Amino acid sequence: MAITVYNITVGEDCLDWCAHVLNWEQVKRLDVILTESIPIHGKWNFPTLEMKPRDIVKVVRSRMEELKIHVREVRLNGSAASHVLHEDSGLGYKDLDLIFCADMKGEVEFQTVKDIVLDSLLDFLPEGVNKEKITPATLKEAYVQKMVKVCNDSDRWSLISLSNNSGKNVELKFVDSLRRQFEFSVDSFQIRLDSLLLFYGCSENPMAETFHPSIVGESVYGDFNVALDHLQRKLICTRNPEEIRGGGLLKYCHLLVRGFRAASEVQMKLLERYMCSRFFIDFSDVAEQRRKLESYLQNHFVGLEDRKYEYLTTLYSVVNESTVCLMGHERRQTLSLITMLAVRVLAEQNVIPNVANVTCYYQPAPYIADGNFSNYYVAQVQPVYACQPTHTFSPWLPCN
Repeated sequence: MAITVYNITVGEDCLDWCAHVLNWEQVKRLDVILTESIPIHGKWNFPTLEMKPRDIVKVVRSRMEELKIHVREVRLNGSAASHVLHEDSGLGYKDLDLIFCADMKGEVEFQTVKDIVLDSLLDFLPEGVNKEKITPATLKEAYVQKMVKVCNDSDRWSLISLSNNSGKNVELKFVDSLRRQFEFSVDSFQIRLDSLLLFYGCSENPMAETFHPSIVGESVYGDFNVALDHLQRKLICTRNPEEIRGGGLLKYCHLLVRGFRAASEVQMKLLERYMCSRFFIDFSDVAEQRRKLESYLQNHFVGLEDRKYEYLTTLYSVVNESTVCLMGHERRQTLSLITMLAVRVLAEQNVIPNVANVTCYYQPAPYIADGNFSNYYVAQVQPVYACQPTHTFSPWLPCN
């Protein structure tokens, strides 16, 4: 039985249908995530910062309060929260998403929060580093992978992502309001950290099964038990995908590759059309689509490079079957892009299909004028041939 400490009282009768009190095993997994040291890798000759999530939260939050930016609460979000609630979900987790629910009313607050985070990085530099000449702009270039700011009538939030070479970025998200906080039910979990952070700051004794704070998790999808059942059974379910930037299409295909399946095949086939439509609304140009796909592959398949080809073939299948909003030429362009990326992945991995025949296309020389000349033929080739170790691939293949 858990003992509530320091007047942190969360009773079961106080929780609504979208929330849940963590059990001891879940609390232990959460404690590991917040207390383990995560390296933040610097570019060039900048040193690596060893950063515990609980420490960066403490530093940033205290400075926000000092500068009169009220922090309502801090939460753990996304795949890390899913991992805490169900260890064997099959999702794993890379990025560590920390949400500061704060009053962000205008540009002044956004700029102040940015300055606070960059200034806080100085606290994590190793001893002996001369900090006097290191400017915020330099810290941004050295340690920040990306910055995002959204400020409109319905959404006011910003994101600062700190770089980790293995893909385990520490993402600090400052949210005043956010209309859509999830893509699918299995990534809709958030865990309120305030009681645990207070425990870290006040308790002289370590946590135990009979002595730990009450910690609440919730699902912003809606019914917590339904969302947790989806996570445990590896089911894909969402609603209104047209509200998601990109329609959730890329994440949906990622879930399929991870072994998740639609909770309702009939409903998901209909939703796939909405996903594709929204994706092509948000990324209408092929160049934009390429940048988005390359970024997704780079950020979500660190250590899983062998799954990239399966992911791209899954994406090709969904786009091919469910895209109804594009003209034929535009649709073919997108499918060709996905095919090109898949071929590049195979070349990077030096994986060649084991086939007896390959259809090879080549451009005939200008002096060939024979009307009976055929510009392609089926050639017998060896099952293995060398690929050039480069990221640029020629469309012309040699025929033996």
